[in-house]
Amino acid sequence: MLIIGIAGGTGSGKTTVARSVIDRQGSELVTFISQDNYYKDHSELSMAERETINYDHPFAFDNELLVEHLTLLKAGRTAYAPVYDFTVHARSTTETVELAPNNIVILEGLHVLSDEKLRPLLDIKVFVDTDPDVRILRRVLRDIEERGRTIQSIHDQYLKTVKPMHEAFIEPSKKYADLIIPEGGQNEVGIQLLSILTEKYMNGNE
Repeated sequence: MLIIGIAGGTGSGKTTVARSVIDRQGSELVTFISQDNYYKDHSELSMAERETINYDHPFAFDNELLVEHLTLLKAGRTAYAPVYDFTVHARSTTETVELAPNNIVILEGLHVLSDEKLRPLLDIKVFVDTDPDVRILRRVLRDIEERGRTIQSIHDQYLKTVKPMHEAFIEPSKKYADLIIPEGGQNEVGIQLLSILTEKYMNGNE
């Protein structure tokens, strides 16, 4: 099994890079995991209390559960990822995502390279490096269209947590990357290089 970790700032194009690799390798060979599914559950808190949590800090994620699931996959066993509802800041109580052991596992998320417990499980570590102006515009569109957020709430969160956490944790994690892909899904050469690395690992030529 080959495990690829793809990190980068909000709106950098991590998912686009992951999907490009999946398209090239074939979806039947790849299991995709989003770190976003592993936000800690705060259903015991009121909605007002949940809205004050710093969701851009590494501690916002249940990486212990994520490590457990990656370990299960490496052992050839199925895992079940939680489903996180961003509109209410809580996990679904009825849904999970089945994660099957596969030839390739792609894990993408903000802090995939920030966590010292996650990094040793990754065979290829990728950082998607995209201009901050592009990233924030993408985040604005996503949060309005998919998460029902207002411009003011996006603005406040960006200045209060998103930007500071990027500078404190995400940007420094770039030093752990085996491959840095500028401009994400727009970088055809970078995606081709990642695909070549993937094929070499799968052919046992690492």
